[in-house]
Amino acid sequence: MPKKPRKEFATRFSASLPPQLMRQLDAMVRAKGYDNRSLAIADMIRAQLVEHSQQHDEAEIAGSITLVYDHHSHGLQHLLNDVQHDHGEHIISTLHCHLDHDNCLEIIAVRGPAGVIRKLADELIGARGVKHGKLAITSTGHDLPA
Repeated sequence: MPKKPRKEFATRFSASLPPQLMRQLDAMVRAKGYDNRSLAIADMIRAQLVEHSQQHDEAEIAGSITLVYDHHSHGLQHLLNDVQHDHGEHIISTLHCHLDHDNCLEIIAVRGPAGVIRKLADELIGARGVKHGKLAITSTGHDLPA
């Protein structure tokens, strides 16, 4: 007969915080609607783990590359399309919005090794005519417990 998987229990630990920091933590817990400090701290730890995973080139991440650009910039749209087609295995989806007569917003959902995704983002953000760009990363969810 196969063994039942062991149920894991939460691990308790304590932390000492200066009074002002504790007041700020409690205020944030209330403002964000957490049921308790533990849930808030667990979310903060997850956020730092996701951020840390980006530092490892081989770690799989998901995220979005956001670009704002002038669509009148000579050859920019063609360049952005070429780069995206060259990285089709890492691009999940794109959203293109017209902000006004001159400016476009493009949001590119990505997934892949952190190093590859950072390089892709740098290439897109650094293209002549891109006014602003940002890579926002998150986890694929596989490496983080609920």
